[in-house]
Amino acid sequence: MSNQTQTITACTVPEGYVQNAKGHLIPIDKVKPVDNLRDEVVKGMIAIAIEQRDSMRLAKNKLFDSFNDFVSLSAQEYDVQLGGKKGNTTLMSYDGKYKVQVAVSENIVFDERLQVAKKLIDECLTDWTQDSNANIKALINQAFQVDKEGKVSTGRVLALRSLDINDAKWDRAMDAISDAIQVTDTKEYIRFYERDEKGAYHQISLDFSNV
Repeated sequence: MSNQTQTITACTVPEGYVQNAKGHLIPIDKVKPVDNLRDEVVKGMIAIAIEQRDSMRLAKNKLFDSFNDFVSLSAQEYDVQLGGKKGNTTLMSYDGKYKVQVAVSENIVFDERLQVAKKLIDECLTDWTQDSNANIKALINQAFQVDKEGKVSTGRVLALRSLDINDAKWDRAMDAISDAIQVTDTKEYIRFYERDEKGAYHQISLDFSNV
């Protein structure tokens, strides 16, 4: 097998060669100047992006630490020890010009008891065939429709619990939905806001697309 088609198994590339996307060794003098330039430009931009990512990770940790430390300090004034993560809280500057919010978002899925709830609801719809509103039927059926990934919308399913329906079987279905809820993970978000001259708060964007 020639050097041109040899696949690299080691981490280092021999002097005088570069590695292509397929892992093959290519002599440097066989690479077009425009390809060399593109490689340099891309790797230069990636280096800047990685540096910014690492800096943002460090800043994120410091910001959360500052937020949580202050919340704990404030709680000590009332002889209260707060356990766990301190989410869904807002801190505001004394002049009201700036505020920082931390929110906790839970990723929710349903276990097999959701199918029990669906069966009970189907029975309710059958019982109500003559009297129930067609719009309510459509709303309920839509709640259990799956997306392209085969997942139901947690928001639509949970919204069913807010419907004012007086029926024992329906109540059992709502209990089954509540029992089916499984929190797989939680994420904390920290957001920053600045107040303009008109008193409206605008988020300070940390997203490249919005700065």
